[in-house]
Amino acid sequence: MGRGATKAAGNRWYQARIKASKYNEKLCSREGAAECLHMSVDAVTDAELGLSKVMPVDKAVLMSDLYGDPSLVNYYCLHECPIGRNLPISDEVPDIDRITVSLLTSKRVGEMSRLEDRLLKIAEKAESGELSDEELDALESIVEKLERFSVKVSKLRNVLENERAKYGRDS
Repeated sequence: MGRGATKAAGNRWYQARIKASKYNEKLCSREGAAECLHMSVDAVTDAELGLSKVMPVDKAVLMSDLYGDPSLVNYYCLHECPIGRNLPISDEVPDIDRITVSLLTSKRVGEMSRLEDRLLKIAEKAESGELSDEELDALESIVEKLERFSVKVSKLRNVLENERAKYGRDS
């Protein structure tokens, strides 16, 4: 096998293909990957060099499946999809112990209970149409905190999907 592609070295599509090539020899080259993906070699090259203006979503899903890397779908959503860029998701796949501690720490300090109580009070006020600027600001803060929590859950889902992919189990 030749040397690695220096221009694509930091690219997620490239990294995923190279990692997958340990299990599928055809993925050692862009030509082999293109054949498996039913894409042109130029399309694979453009994806790996970051030259694609917009990667077709079906190709992103195919690459994710072929490379055995479910987090590539989130990567696509976060970095290439104009809608997904605004969603509280992550393409990171941390160690399960790290994300577990992060999630449980949020719960342990009682932050969720405080958020729930404040949100219920705001909802009651909203029912009567009496939200103040202070309550709107509090609601915005609650949404931001829940979005950060949602990103943590997204990381945990990535861990789950990677584990399923490792053992050939469907989600």
